[in-house]
Amino acid sequence: MDLLAGIENSAAALEAQKFRMDIISQNIANAQTSRGLDGKPYQRKEVVFENLLPKQRGMDRNDMTSGPLLQVARIQHDQTPPRMVHMPGHPDADNNGMVAMPSINIHREMVDMISSSRAYEANLSVIRSARSMAEKAMAMGR
Repeated sequence: MDLLAGIENSAAALEAQKFRMDIISQNIANAQTSRGLDGKPYQRKEVVFENLLPKQRGMDRNDMTSGPLLQVARIQHDQTPPRMVHMPGHPDADNNGMVAMPSINIHREMVDMISSSRAYEANLSVIRSARSMAEKAMAMGR
């Protein structure tokens, strides 16, 4: 059993989940941003993951000690149209007093944040367990 491969895989998942939490935080922070640098309302971002197989990392295909690593494949923009809100005094309001606001559901973002946080905690637990097993194995060898 190769403990380092498990730690490597969990470390990659930790990094990916941290990145996902950063993107979710951006979505929450910009939930009321009616005009970005491009002049349009903020668009919700989503992180897409992929598994990088050992052969894609340049490893020998016979080396089965290391499984796939999780990594961020891309960030995609949600294509949901902006929600129109009646705010006649807003600087971005049209002639009818309607403002295009991002289509971000804070409840969905919080559920995604909790999910990402739990995945982060699970992978951190794997690393702690692997470390503990390695310490016990070294203690037995003394």
